[in-house]
Amino acid sequence: MIAVTLSFSDDPARLELRPAHRERAAALHERGVLLAGGPFADQSGALLLFSTDDLAVVEAAIADDPYYSAPGVQVVTVQPWTVATGAIPGQA
Repeated sequence: MIAVTLSFSDDPARLELRPAHRERAAALHERGVLLAGGPFADQSGALLLFSTDDLAVVEAAIADDPYYSAPGVQVVTVQPWTVATGAIPGQA
């Protein structure tokens, strides 16, 4: 898996791109590429878990979505992540 964390500023410009971003995320989820994603409760950023170990797939998804480079959005980390405790259904 690959975890992506985002940071949000107070710039409202990102909100214009959010509906299209969520459509792209839903399509990635339907294809099995994105396991889950969503904003933190305080709206300071977001976490996305990609169900692939292929960094190129995640980088392509980020490059294909203008939301990730919108004013008010910063990609903070893109890194492999391993479940050490517990389990995610459907993941080996």
